[in-house]
Amino acid sequence: MNTKLIMTLTAILLAIIGIFLSFAPDLVMSSLGISSSAIITLILQLLGAAYCAFALLNWMAKGALIGGIYNKPIAIGNLTHFLIAGLALTKAVLHNPQLPVVLSILAGCFLILACVFGIISSRHPVKA
Repeated sequence: MNTKLIMTLTAILLAIIGIFLSFAPDLVMSSLGISSSAIITLILQLLGAAYCAFALLNWMAKGALIGGIYNKPIAIGNLTHFLIAGLALTKAVLHNPQLPVVLSILAGCFLILACVFGIISSRHPVKA
């Protein structure tokens, strides 16, 4: 499996989410129909910082050998994040059909990436 491509794509996806949450929380809140408040803005900005950090982690690890026992914490961290976030998004979308379609797309992407990182973490890596 080409982990360099996967790590690059996830780094870009997480960076986009992190930048929007960090620098445009009001836009995110208005598009999700959330009333603006100082504490929600702060929480979204902190979440954006975590996403930016995770994006940088994936970007810096994209050239490393990942899989099996190699860089296991990176693979398991990504698996855990994408699985939990994908399940939470799926539950939210199924229980609230009025949510924006972008959340359904994001849920699908996150669950696919969870499967990909599950495969990566359980298989021995192949050098290119």
